[in-house]
Amino acid sequence: MKRMSAEIYVSRLQALRNEMNTAGIDAYYIPCGDFHMSEYISDHFKCREYMSGFDGSNGEMIITVTDAYLWTDGRYFIQASEQLEGTGIVLMKMGEPKVPAISEFLGENLKDGDTLGFDGRCVPGGFRDRLDKAFGEKKITLKSDIDLVGKIWTDRPALPEGKAWILDDKYTGMSRNEKLAKVREKMNEEKCDALVIASLDDIAWLYQFRGEDIDYNPVTLSYSVITAGDAILYMFPEKAENIKSALEADGVKIRDYEDIFDDLKTLADNRKVMFDPESTNLRLIGSIPENAEIIKKASPTVYFKALKTETESENERSAHVSDGVAVTRIIHYLKSLQGTEELLDGHVTELDVAEKLLGFRKEAEDFIEESFAPIIATGAHGAIIHYEPTPETDIPLENNSLVLMDTGGQYMRGTTDITRTISLGTPSEKMKTLYTAVLKGNIALSSAVFKNGTGGKSLDILARRPLWELGYDYRHGTGHGVGYLLNVHEGPQNISNGSAARCQTPIEPGMITSDEPGVYLEGEFGIRTENMILCVPKSESEYGKFYGFDVLTMVPYDRDLIVTDMLTEEEIRLIDEYHKTVYDNISSYLDESERKWLADVTKPLS
Repeated sequence: MKRMSAEIYVSRLQALRNEMNTAGIDAYYIPCGDFHMSEYISDHFKCREYMSGFDGSNGEMIITVTDAYLWTDGRYFIQASEQLEGTGIVLMKMGEPKVPAISEFLGENLKDGDTLGFDGRCVPGGFRDRLDKAFGEKKITLKSDIDLVGKIWTDRPALPEGKAWILDDKYTGMSRNEKLAKVREKMNEEKCDALVIASLDDIAWLYQFRGEDIDYNPVTLSYSVITAGDAILYMFPEKAENIKSALEADGVKIRDYEDIFDDLKTLADNRKVMFDPESTNLRLIGSIPENAEIIKKASPTVYFKALKTETESENERSAHVSDGVAVTRIIHYLKSLQGTEELLDGHVTELDVAEKLLGFRKEAEDFIEESFAPIIATGAHGAIIHYEPTPETDIPLENNSLVLMDTGGQYMRGTTDITRTISLGTPSEKMKTLYTAVLKGNIALSSAVFKNGTGGKSLDILARRPLWELGYDYRHGTGHGVGYLLNVHEGPQNISNGSAARCQTPIEPGMITSDEPGVYLEGEFGIRTENMILCVPKSESEYGKFYGFDVLTMVPYDRDLIVTDMLTEEEIRLIDEYHKTVYDNISSYLDESERKWLADVTKPLS
């Protein structure tokens, strides 16, 4: 969606307020998800972006009769500040002191008798629970069936029209019937009669199909209800054309996408129904009979999906070799530009690099698409944590600066996500010092050994400590789960120092997680080093089981930015071992000049 002038967003806010006045609404809430609470969404659902111009992946709005507010997290503080300029929208920096959560803000600012409106199809049940707590004794009316943005968005894009396709068992190592059996076993443990699943990646994983409805995320708009006797997939008929026969052969029933609302109403009385309140929208929840016993819990698919099978793990190792070849080639290309007129005269831009890297990735036979919009950021753009170059923001690469490249690919063999920060020209001592601190944190996490039951919150400090010792930090998590040919951000595990429950989820063998410490200096540069790490067993003793990580990513670090004197002997050994592994895995896929360069940059630091 193209960014307009600030005046356009001011005008849209006024148009929305006119609709609020007509509907008798005092405050209107605009979430950032779709009907399935997806992190990344199709253009049809980008209401917040339409109203504000802010296009980050996380952000929610509250509009009142006089003011407008936008909440987002630390990844987007700089970006949001720039994109909201002139709109009159107040930026609410999530997690910062004295910045209330949206539910708390509404509880403090709405008065008895006020009405809050929102589109309940795009709002999770958990939000309603938080509102009830925040409102306390206040009498606030909720209008949850009103899409006011849709009333003023005259050229709104249609719902996505992609079709689903079958993912063969040879890529997963487990059949859909085996997965359904595991889910039903868990349902029995919970004494659950019906499981409602609304999360798109969970449904795609369970039924072993992939889709085309969201850029970068190979999923399809769908719902599912599972009972002891039935597995029902709800999907628009035209989307299910290519998967219908395979699923029905395994006993899966396929019904129209919209049928789920009426079907839920017919569930037998007093049944136990389980759903995840954070991924199930209010309209779905409202269709469940009032006398049903509700179990609010994440679907068991979330956990099962995170534990990659041996087949998936080995496929991912292979995919990261192909991906490593592509990223290593782009780094070699950038390094070859140093001192050339092409670079010095500004003929190579951020988008040029993104396009060239995509071309390298496409050389892999099973490459499908990128796994998220590429982050190619030169100079000060690197400090915008999730900066994505567009034709409006694209700038030439800067000499004597850094280029931060956070990119990934979707292959039949899996999903990749990697960040490398590269120096062009002569880096400053400050750049080198901070790069080395980030690298030390990355190594500390990937080389960790920890006891079973350890959650990401306990591991997070390993990555941050070298930066903390210098008085720096970063406003994002250290690691997120990654799907198998699915969403690049996946739960339930998370490596972060936050308070969310997912930070306490134990890291277990089979889980693939990112390892991505960074540092960002507004107006100067940004640095991030990211590898994918696979949790593996290490040892077992009378004290329990101990786990560690295998690094999947196969791309060298920037030798020009490493301050060897800052490293311990053990850190040097680990870097040297990693670089040897990188060379051994990818050198045969490079041409002679690339291979010679790789041999030079991966030789022992010592």
